[in-house]
Amino acid sequence: MAYLELNELRRSFGPVVALNGINVSLDQGEFLSLLGPSGCGKTTALRLVAGFDRPDSGSIVVDGKDMTRVSPNRRDMGMVFQAYSLFPNMTAEQNVEFGLRIRKNKRGARRKRVKELLELVGLEHAVKRYPHQLSGGMQQRVALARALAIEPRVLLLDEPLSALDAKVRVQLREEIRRIQTQLGITTLYVTHDQEEALSVSDHVAVMWSGRIEQMGTPSEMYSAPATPFVAEFIGTMNRLQSVVVDGERGEVEHAGTRLTVDAARGRTRGEKVMVLVRPELLVLEPSANGAAGDNTLAGEVVTHTFLGSVTRLKVQSREAELISDVATARVASLPVGQPVVAHVPNEGTRLLTLTEEPASFELDPDNP
Repeated sequence: MAYLELNELRRSFGPVVALNGINVSLDQGEFLSLLGPSGCGKTTALRLVAGFDRPDSGSIVVDGKDMTRVSPNRRDMGMVFQAYSLFPNMTAEQNVEFGLRIRKNKRGARRKRVKELLELVGLEHAVKRYPHQLSGGMQQRVALARALAIEPRVLLLDEPLSALDAKVRVQLREEIRRIQTQLGITTLYVTHDQEEALSVSDHVAVMWSGRIEQMGTPSEMYSAPATPFVAEFIGTMNRLQSVVVDGERGEVEHAGTRLTVDAARGRTRGEKVMVLVRPELLVLEPSANGAAGDNTLAGEVVTHTFLGSVTRLKVQSREAELISDVATARVASLPVGQPVVAHVPNEGTRLLTLTEEPASFELDPDNP
């Protein structure tokens, strides 16, 4: 039996359906990220697990016990919020100790536990400082230590890094993963940042419109998206709307150009599909006349975006805008305005049946 189970959880706020029957099964010590844009239901799910809200239907089971109607203070959940939520009149040491004092733990045991946790999060030098004397990253470390002090059954983190600058976010997410692994604590993490979710999680559940679109390992989510929405949301993806012309040979037609992709083998002639190609798999070569050959699309470089070791090139082909990540060292041969051919690989592509276009969505303002 799984350690944490969310069974057919549903929650509506008037006419707005926040959760539409989600199911999650998590083993003890695993780290799951709920990933999705604003309004997808991920924070509602976290609040239900914490006990701050109750579902309209469904159940929450922890270690075989139904916690659906149990009050928050009796669930043994540790919660870390986006906005730190430290007591401003207490030192770091006192903030971490607070939950233990409420539980009437003995003074000696409290002090020992607080010392251990502040060392664990790297703040043994700041035990007597007040929140206003700490940086944002340090405050969130205190909040994490406070959540861990009560030895919770499940650690819940609600976008804990979104208020921090980029460099501190990377450092702290690595620390969170290190601590979670070291303690072996079951963790549910909410974020809208795909890089964050993929880098720290054992499993990722992509949510949209109150449902889980797909759940799997970070590698599975990146390399094998199951729906157009997941393909659009996880990483950057070239999306080529096509029609199967020969399922036996794996041939599809995109904008009048035939492409052979292994993923199309066995498909039905005339089937509308979407060929998905990651930017790192789309190889560009200069073309004197702009003519395309086998498994290539002709186009023209329209923009460069420097990303360090690679540069992202945008190419305008006949009916599609293509993205290719090219080693920065060879970008000089592919200037803006250069006619190119883009090689679509036989292998490594993903094919989805195109029933409808994915619904439009908006990202949070601080994560465009």
